[in-house]
Amino acid sequence: MDIEQLMPHVEALIFASDRALTQIEMTEVLGQALETVIESERISTCISAIMEKYEADYYPFHLMEVGGGYQFLTKKAFHKTVLKLNGEKHIKKLSAAAMETLSIIAYKQPITKSEIEYIRGVSADYSIQKLLEKELIVISGRNEDMVGKPLIYNTSKNFMDYLGINSAAQLPQLKDITDLDIVMPTSAIEAATEDTPQIMVGQYEGLKQAS
Repeated sequence: MDIEQLMPHVEALIFASDRALTQIEMTEVLGQALETVIESERISTCISAIMEKYEADYYPFHLMEVGGGYQFLTKKAFHKTVLKLNGEKHIKKLSAAAMETLSIIAYKQPITKSEIEYIRGVSADYSIQKLLEKELIVISGRNEDMVGKPLIYNTSKNFMDYLGINSAAQLPQLKDITDLDIVMPTSAIEAATEDTPQIMVGQYEGLKQAS
């Protein structure tokens, strides 16, 4: 099977998946489906061709490498439009306090709870628990050099997928962020009473949109 014949199979596989697919997964699945040996180099060539194809302006989505795999994502120009349909359900229930905590973890990771609380000036127990429940952050180990060996928190793969990035290094630089409100400390009273739904904006305009 030549590249032109293989390419639509790769494209269909990525399109049908509800998560990012790795090149290894595509090679294995297509080899089984087509009952032939598929070289990884040919899959790589197909991926490059598909990426180039969907960079055309008249497509509202493109193929991106996220979370170590490949997935179709809407282009930036359409993020706000699609956000109204799918994106808000992932983040609108986060309080301002949780949003601040998530922002701190995203930009300071790996980080401990005490370090988060030092930056915010208030307890972060509730916010951290909510972020763990929503699988936006993960416990990545313990800081062996600190007293009590506290837990260390990092953003999760789900968080990266929502933003359409592969690592925290791809987050917008703080100097480029115009909406700074979400990283400003919340007072103790506001943190204790905050229950108004909030939508993450500014640096999170790159949220991944569902196909």
